[in-house]
Amino acid sequence: MSGINFAAFDLGAESGRAMVGTFKNDKLSLLELHRFPNKQINIDGHFHWDVPYLFNEIKTGLAKISKAGLGVLGIGIDTWGVDFGLLDAQDKLIENPFTYRDSRTNGVMEKVFQKISKRDLYERTGIQFSQINSIYQLYSMLGSNVLEKAHKLLFMPDLFNFMLTGEKFSEYTIASTSQMLNAKQRTWDMELLDILGLPKEIMATIIKPGEIIGELTYEVRQMVNMIYVDVIAVGAHDTASAVAAVPMHGDNTAYLSSGTWSLLGIESPEPLITDKSFEYSFTNEGGVNNDYRFLKNVTGLWLLQQARKQWSKQGTTYEYAELTQMAEKAEPFYAIINPDDLSFLNPPDMLKAIADFCSKTGQQIPQSPAQFTRIILESLALKYRFIVEKINEITGNQIEVLHIVGGGSLNSLLNQFTADALNIPVIAGPVEATALGNILVQLIAKGAINNLDEGRRLVKESFEQKEFMPKNKGAWDEAYAKARTLFE
Repeated sequence: MSGINFAAFDLGAESGRAMVGTFKNDKLSLLELHRFPNKQINIDGHFHWDVPYLFNEIKTGLAKISKAGLGVLGIGIDTWGVDFGLLDAQDKLIENPFTYRDSRTNGVMEKVFQKISKRDLYERTGIQFSQINSIYQLYSMLGSNVLEKAHKLLFMPDLFNFMLTGEKFSEYTIASTSQMLNAKQRTWDMELLDILGLPKEIMATIIKPGEIIGELTYEVRQMVNMIYVDVIAVGAHDTASAVAAVPMHGDNTAYLSSGTWSLLGIESPEPLITDKSFEYSFTNEGGVNNDYRFLKNVTGLWLLQQARKQWSKQGTTYEYAELTQMAEKAEPFYAIINPDDLSFLNPPDMLKAIADFCSKTGQQIPQSPAQFTRIILESLALKYRFIVEKINEITGNQIEVLHIVGGGSLNSLLNQFTADALNIPVIAGPVEATALGNILVQLIAKGAINNLDEGRRLVKESFEQKEFMPKNKGAWDEAYAKARTLFE
């Protein structure tokens, strides 16, 4: 068969990419056409995303696709979760959206719990508690001029879809990250919004992955030199797209989407809302296959990203591969940190934050980049074991294999540490799972493949995966006994 092409825009908190996926001869291939950085901007002491800049980069990506002669049948956009923009009555963006790491949500969860109990909120939404969630961001804006002007709330991918098509919708998987969606009904929980005094009329109609949002507007087509192209609702939350491309099968398989964040969990046909899932603060986010991603959201390679930035400020820029090589030779279990400690959310100096945590917990303080890097990677692997044990306890099943996808799957040392800590096989790859999942949904939408199972087989046959087998069980068991005291 002749090949068909689809454009996938994958925007993360650190960078964005424009990818073209080609389906030809029962194989799928990916080509990167454009890559660009994504940086938080500081406006009056608050952190925002630069939407005009990001949209310009999306248009640049489309123009490059057009110039390359790659006629695409669809365009899909996925981004990180929880953040949103507000449109006024004239459909103008009122201000650049706040980033989830902005401090304005400090203490807001406690204010919300004065209006509704934690248990009731969890029963409704099935979402883990984190101050970055949209519900706390929106609550922090009550009484502000911005919220009073708002006529429509659009999450980041929904906002870019609107700018491409003029159509205002909320895609299901991204809406599910907000903690404002009723998990069982898959609709906005209007009663919850009433309880908190949040405006209901600004919430957009929810659409499912695979639905056609609309065509590129005339203005955009002129700018990027394209003809009519459908913009398709994919798994607009990047983790939803990443999980869609995980080539896993069976009930005893877990996934880890590894990048700035680590998202570790399983797929479930129903939301798992129990006493234990509430106690351990697990989340039930929407999947692209009308299912649920039962998972825990953990601070991931953000720790190393920020440490690397600090070393660069000090005058030495290390490549990630260089840091990993140094870490491999460093002393094992020099110290252990809890990756989810609030001190690591957005510190001005990550190295100092890690050193302070070690000092506060009575541990040795790392001095060298090798020590810092090994501590970060070992601590992440130990935290993954902690989460898998909780999943096993909640479900009554035993996870036997872990699939790691995303940029973090390139870190062989972390992959091996994870296999060692969990004492189960780890299968790493594909790296570009998010873009692949984005494209799989578009292939299904256009009838090129029948379902997600077929798509996952396509990914498995088209892209390499690498297996890591566990070793050094005794040393990791001893380290985990210590780590649990920090995690619980």
